[in-house]
Amino acid sequence: MSERRKKRVPVLRWIILGIVVVLLVLLGAIGWHFYDSLQPIQKDSEEVAFTVADGDTVSSVCAKLEQAGVIKDAKVSYYYARYKKLGNLIAGDYTIDKSWNTEQILTYLSDEKNTEQEFVTLTVIEGDWAKHIAQKASEITNVSYDDLINLWNNREWIESVMPEYPFLTDEIFSEDARIYLEGYLAPSTYYLDPKMSAEEITRKMLDETLVNYNEFKDRIDESDYTIHQIFTLASIVQYEGGGSEEDLRTIAGVFYNRLNIDMPLQSSVTVCYAIDYDKDNDTWQACEFNSDFDSPYNTYLHYGLPPGPIENPGKTVLNAVLNPIESDYYFFMADVYGDGTIYYARTLDEHNANVAKYLQQ
Repeated sequence: MSERRKKRVPVLRWIILGIVVVLLVLLGAIGWHFYDSLQPIQKDSEEVAFTVADGDTVSSVCAKLEQAGVIKDAKVSYYYARYKKLGNLIAGDYTIDKSWNTEQILTYLSDEKNTEQEFVTLTVIEGDWAKHIAQKASEITNVSYDDLINLWNNREWIESVMPEYPFLTDEIFSEDARIYLEGYLAPSTYYLDPKMSAEEITRKMLDETLVNYNEFKDRIDESDYTIHQIFTLASIVQYEGGGSEEDLRTIAGVFYNRLNIDMPLQSSVTVCYAIDYDKDNDTWQACEFNSDFDSPYNTYLHYGLPPGPIENPGKTVLNAVLNPIESDYYFFMADVYGDGTIYYARTLDEHNANVAKYLQQ
């Protein structure tokens, strides 16, 4: 063997050894991170109220647990839950402890016996107005309608919680806004203790909105619109479009087209909110035929978006507004006398033809 080859072999061995050592260190670091992430957040016992809502997934529950400061790493906990088959989480209210590790917490949330037995159910549906949510809550808890509405317009209290809820910005405090927190009370099913305060009930809903916001945060940041504008537009699109995801995305695209050319939105549902009709009894005619109603929410009279949301949008419509279907449509209408199909048009003439065909009885 030549001297050059003799020298090359030890060098190669050292390189291979170095690579092995680096890999072992990396694997050790990953293993330690995984292990440490599953350990209790603290040694001392500290009880925390926690809710698993209807429709929550293991992923969303882990995200909530991390946000509540109960576990260290939502992603690690999620993969651990999948590995240990701890995905059968039971909806309900719980009291959990920060001194528990991830496995203890997920196991506890999988046992119906551990749910708080005395609770009432508040269901906020996509499109509920704040006043309807307040009415529902007042009927099943000790909190009054006025308590909630006053809190939702209490600027000092809202500002005190804004650091916890980054989706709440100074834009919500428009002098023309009817209710500051309109649009930020997330649709979901909430399990409430009837003795909860207005602040506690509101925080539950804001916590749910935070989950939705965090899911879309990056896309909102990339948008040309502010958080408040996105929530406001989402509320209008939801009111106009109902439940079809394709229609929601197409309508969002129509409104963006109008905003891009400084064309008024001319959305009749903003008139509905401006007039403050009871949504259970209003008619499309009442909104369509009052386009001259004097209100800052009336998008026939005022360009751009209204002062704030006109109802409380859900996750589907937030996704639609952040992922619109691009088109050259500027008009749309629903066949309210038929099956509710929404017809789109590129020009006013095409739109008027659709109105004549489907709405004139």
